[in-house]
Amino acid sequence: MSFVNRRAVTIEWGDCDAAGIVFYPRYFAMFDWSTASLLAAALGMGKAAMIAKYGIVGIPMVDTRAKFHVPSTFGDEVIIESRIERFGRASFEVHHRLMKGEVLGAEGWEKRVWAGRDPDNPGRIKGYAIPDEVIAAFQA
Repeated sequence: MSFVNRRAVTIEWGDCDAAGIVFYPRYFAMFDWSTASLLAAALGMGKAAMIAKYGIVGIPMVDTRAKFHVPSTFGDEVIIESRIERFGRASFEVHHRLMKGEVLGAEGWEKRVWAGRDPDNPGRIKGYAIPDEVIAAFQA
């Protein structure tokens, strides 16, 4: 996919551990918000509008991992670049790159599912085919 979204992030005091570097779970929160920002930028609508328009309950994560190259500290200004690497029928994979200037600080990968209520069991969710117009928005 060619569409890339970039967002600036300032590392806050609450993101850091006692050693003064970003506590690793905070990167996952940053990447989660970056996925929401990526979808909003490509689709022209926020997550609540996307959920309402497509009749889904959300895009739950089913797999994630990260690789940390250099630490970030309180006050750092970073850029998170996010893009979809691959669409499946009902899932998609996102790649995030956290840049400290020209240096790659961290990378994250997510696999998410386009999920809605299971009509046969309303207490459960299941994956649904990602609409063609959603996929097309990332190819523009």
